[in-house]
Amino acid sequence: MTVRVATWNINSVNARLPKLLEWLGTAAPDVLCLQELKCTSDAFPYEAVRELGYEAATHGTGRWNGVAILSKLGLDDVVRGLPNQPGYLAEEAAAESTLIAAEPEQEPRAIAATCGPVRVWSVYVPNGREVGHPHYAYKLEWFAALRAAVLADTAGDRPFAVLGDFNVIPTDEDVWDPAALEGSTHVTAPERQALADLREAGLADVYPRALKYDRPYTFWDYRALAFPKNRGMRIDFAYGNKPFVAAVADAYVDREARKGKGTSDHAPVVVDLSL
Repeated sequence: MTVRVATWNINSVNARLPKLLEWLGTAAPDVLCLQELKCTSDAFPYEAVRELGYEAATHGTGRWNGVAILSKLGLDDVVRGLPNQPGYLAEEAAAESTLIAAEPEQEPRAIAATCGPVRVWSVYVPNGREVGHPHYAYKLEWFAALRAAVLADTAGDRPFAVLGDFNVIPTDEDVWDPAALEGSTHVTAPERQALADLREAGLADVYPRALKYDRPYTFWDYRALAFPKNRGMRIDFAYGNKPFVAAVADAYVDREARKGKGTSDHAPVVVDLSL
């Protein structure tokens, strides 16, 4: 049995819907993890993906964040949000908290489901904004909660993977120019250690091949002709447990999906499993 699993930060599912539907029709993944929906669950285009044979489990609350899993293999044991997930108190809410008691928001950044023979988490790790910012500390706390959430599944016999936008560049080899990000988020030692801690919980990086050039970048900024100049970074991953990794027949970054107007600034990562 061949199962194609993919992940894509779609950067607004409704704004990119024509691109998403076109890609689903050509790449034909059995399971697709989406991030950065930028819509509520009610506003997700369920009918459009259903016409292509996909069920959808979603977790979205508004114009930021949001994650989903699309599946042709069924959706069972759906979990929305991480157990013990930290909340984040946005700056505007924090500024008003002297007048009105404000609670940290449980942002919609993680969703899990069992899709036929595999179980997956779709995750959108916080950006961190800048070193020393409260969002940076929140990012590291979120990573710790993610690690705790996946421990049971990583040790199991079922193929299991955490896929998504991790907002960390694992090594200097995963960015076009390490000096360009020196002192900023995504490359700091604590962030890279958080990613390493996640792998040490029983997961391995399914390293994809590039369709062009020598490095499989997954993100290119919209500005400064970053994509045609290949000034990219690898921040979208498929981290699998031993049964998942053992079944990998191929993995690649679909750089073609990043081309043209109206697309996401991320490219899908595709993993083919032979089960």
